[in-house]
Amino acid sequence: MNGGVKVKDTLLTIHGYSWMILAVLFLLTCLFSRQKLTAMILRLFYLVMIITGVWMLILYHFPITPIIKLFLSLILIGFMEMIPARIRRGQSTTVLWILFGIDFIVILLMGYRVIQF
Repeated sequence: MNGGVKVKDTLLTIHGYSWMILAVLFLLTCLFSRQKLTAMILRLFYLVMIITGVWMLILYHFPITPIIKLFLSLILIGFMEMIPARIRRGQSTTVLWILFGIDFIVILLMGYRVIQF
């Protein structure tokens, strides 16, 4: 039983730090939208986020709030791909930034259990 708690804590720590790194990489990707290296590293951290998130879902037996959070996170990753692409092409990103902000805030509130289902 105690080993399971350690695994959950480790996954949660990796997941949390990956979010912080992901945020920094996303901003760098937006600022330096012509560079491919930051975008590739960003995609690597998407995988870390998805793998640790799904693994935690399995360990917690699929409660509804984290399932909703997973889908919102996948949408957020979509925004994180679309925004730099539109910046590179010189297209407007205002609506995407607004939707990104709303999605990000909802995910944070769910992560800190302010919003629960």
